[in-house]
Amino acid sequence: MQMTIHGQIAYSYTGSKSLNPDLQTVVFIHGAQNDHSVWGLQSRYFANHGYNVLAVDLPGHGRSQGLALASVEAMADWIIALLNSAGIRQAALIGHSMGSLIALETCHRIPERITHLALLGSAYPMKVSDTLLATSRDNEQLAIDMVNIWSHSSIAHKPSCPGPGFSVLGGSKRLMQRISALNPTQVFYNDFSACNAYSNGEAAAQSVNCPCLFLSGKKDMMTPVKATKTLSQLIRHCQTVLLDQCGHSLMAEQPDAVLDTLRTFLKN
Repeated sequence: MQMTIHGQIAYSYTGSKSLNPDLQTVVFIHGAQNDHSVWGLQSRYFANHGYNVLAVDLPGHGRSQGLALASVEAMADWIIALLNSAGIRQAALIGHSMGSLIALETCHRIPERITHLALLGSAYPMKVSDTLLATSRDNEQLAIDMVNIWSHSSIAHKPSCPGPGFSVLGGSKRLMQRISALNPTQVFYNDFSACNAYSNGEAAAQSVNCPCLFLSGKKDMMTPVKATKTLSQLIRHCQTVLLDQCGHSLMAEQPDAVLDTLRTFLKN
């Protein structure tokens, strides 16, 4: 589905379904150097089980035009503009990594319109090491390699997950390389800088008044479980779920467990 946001084409995957104003809407927000495809299983399931789905490509990512936005706040404003353009009054927000900060900030700005808030692979503050930040600026391919090693619990996923010849690590790396090829304007460095600079997390957390879920991998080295405590202690109606044998790339390593957890959460 294509819309025009701030004069630029914005793409959202809808599961090939038309939006129905009578259905509950779920918005999926990807993380740094990613696009809507990281939500492949989850977005398709909800689109075919009674929900409107908007799995977005943020500006400068995937099929959405324009430069990558420089701050979490600007990305949250873009999500709000997308909801307005789609005619969506209320929605559940599901965000991964950088997307979790965008979801949180969006909820802070329009709390009356958010029914559920799910934060996957989240942390606050989401500080990026000086070394990784500099590498993403000066040697993007090396940064992609570094992040993919740190984001997965194992280099070899067994048994041939999700099928013979498929590489979880390789698929994630190739997606990041594709984002670089589509928009050679240092998207990775931009995204990391936005995460690093975001400072409104505590105020945003205190304003959340809808059900909230923190979903984390027990082996996450990018956003360790303990890094959610600042936010989870401030949010009312909050629950935490931890996934075994899982790192930061939850949707790739444990897609069924992520889907099952989200499905249960959105029913409440």
